[in-house]
Parts: sequence; structure tokens; C-alpha cells
Amino acid sequence: MRAGRLLSLLMLLQAHGRMTAAQLAERLEVSTRTVYRDIESLHEAGVPLYGEAGHAGGYQLVDGWRTRLTGLTAQEAERLFLAGLPGPAAELGYGAAVAALQLKLHAALPPELAERAARIQERFHLDTPNWYADGDASPHLAEVAEAVWRQRRIAVRYRSWTGEVDRVLEPYGLVLKGGRWYAVAGRSGRNGPAAYRVNQILSLTALDEEFPRPAGFDLPGWWRAHVLRFRAGLHRDDATVRLSRRGRGRLREIASELVVAAVDETAGPPDDAGWVTAVIPIESLTHAHGDLLRLGADVEVLAPAALRERLAATAAGLAALYAPRPAGRRAGGQAPA
Repeated sequence: MRAGRLLSLLMLLQAHGRMTAAQLAERLEVSTRTVYRDIESLHEAGVPLYGEAGHAGGYQLVDGWRTRLTGLTAQEAERLFLAGLPGPAAELGYGAAVAALQLKLHAALPPELAERAARIQERFHLDTPNWYADGDASPHLAEVAEAVWRQRRIAVRYRSWTGEVDRVLEPYGLVLKGGRWYAVAGRSGRNGPAAYRVNQILSLTALDEEFPRPAGFDLPGWWRAHVLRFRAGLHRDDATVRLSRRGRGRLREIASELVVAAVDETAGPPDDAGWVTAVIPIESLTHAHGDLLRLGADVEVLAPAALRERLAATAAGLAALYAPRPAGRRAGGQAPA
């Protein structure tokens, strides 16, 4: 434990140049007293580092000295491809290993490459959840990740579309999509794997049963095919709509790429007021009703008639709700007692 901390201290100084005892203590999650003891131990071991007092002081290595003790542990090597995703890595329970890995990679680089790598970290950031969500709260994510890694079955209680069900899953992998984690898992008696929302797992028991992973299973390839199948089955009908110029612009912000592309392909020339008529794919009347309401008076549904009637009924209800009220009348049409 202490040997690893001494190595981390060395690599921090190698990567950042000069650091104070307080900065080192914060990064190493120890007290400043421990840092002073570690610095003394490194001195005794012959490591050429020195300290300077004062506001701009701190500890640093002699110019040109670099440690070569940057070998990766087995766990760090396993987490190598999560190095660019510190947030998801932490959610999976791998945050400490990935942080140590990044430090070792940075320390192993020549100064000019280390500077370029640091510049990228300062200027580019990956934020996986979309604008209107913070991602999943998945209390069982780390357990699922461990089962994926150890190739062990898990018994789960899962909230599906039809209600709560019990399943024994064989998790082949995890996928992060739009800030949401999915377990790609097989089940005994089922032909092929399926995707399960990890945050819909209500309880989980790790089983000491190893399962045979399908030979040659390609997680990225399976996921791409799954997304294509999902999109193909998502839109089962069409709607003919009129869109104002503003509505067409807002549609690009709130609708899927498929809907936006459909408008671009089917829209006729704008009329004198700038409105266009287009045909868009819809998943169901319920989904289309909710989605198109977000455009307010910048969209008019021409067909199907059932969707037009739903929107008209909602508009009438809103108009009645927000109609001017007689003085003294409360919301909901009730006069004060």
C-alpha cells in the first residue's frame, strides 16, 4: 500500500512539476503529515527531489530525472479502454483503477506528449447523458459489471413492460447509451441475448455459476444490429403535418434524426406564410400526440384524423383552462365560498 503511494507521489511530481504538500495530500487522499514522511523516505532512497518554501513553493524532481516504475497492474491493464470515460468508469466501480492508470500513462509519456495529453483533457470533455436527464441511477450496476467480468449468472427481479418478473441472466456485456446502462444478457431457453435496462433491476443476487460465453460474440456488432431493429420497429405509421418555419426549426431540436430526415425529403415548397406540408413517421397516436404538442401552434396535423382529433381536443381543453375568468372565480370554475 505504501509502496504504491510512493510511486503515485513520484508520478504526480513527474507529471505536474511542482506541487505543494497540501496538493499532494489531496490527490493521494492522505494527510500532509503522511506526505512529509513519504518525501523523507524518497530522499533516503536517493530520489533527487527538493522542496522550496514560500507562496510559490512546493516539491519537485530535479530537472531531467524520470522514474521508469510505471508498469501497469493487471487490473489497470484490464481497465485501459475506460481511461477516457472517468464518469462511467466510476459508476462501474473502476474509478480508482482508471485514475491510477491515467496517472501512469501520463508519467510514462515524454514531456512534449504529456503536455499535449494534458491539453486535451483540459479542452475536451465527454458528457454522456442528454440535456434533459442526468443518466440512470443504477444501484446494481457495479454488481452487473462484476458478473460480466467474472462470467457468472445473476438472479434478478426486473421491472419489465408487463410488470415485475424474476430472471436468471447470463450477462455478456454492458452498453452505455444516452446516459443509460444496458446489460446484454442471455437466458436459458431463450434464443439469443436481449438488452435489459440496468436501472430497472430491482434486486440482484450473484450466483456462483459460471456460464459459457457464446464463441465469437461481438458486443458492438450485436448492439448496432439491436439499434437498427429497434428503430425499424419504432415507427409503424405516418402522419401528414403542416409546419411553420419556426416549427420546422424546433423539430430539429426535439425530434429524432429519422423524423427530421422525413421532413427534409417530403416537404413541399413553403406557402405564402412559410408553412410546409410533410409526411413524418410516428410510433403510435399516443407518442405522436405528446411529441407534436411540444410544437404548440407551429404544427397542424392533417392526417390521420384520429391524431388530429386528439390534438384538437387537447387544444380545446387548454383554451378552456386558460380562458379569462370572471372576477372572483377560482381556477377550475369554482366561485369562492
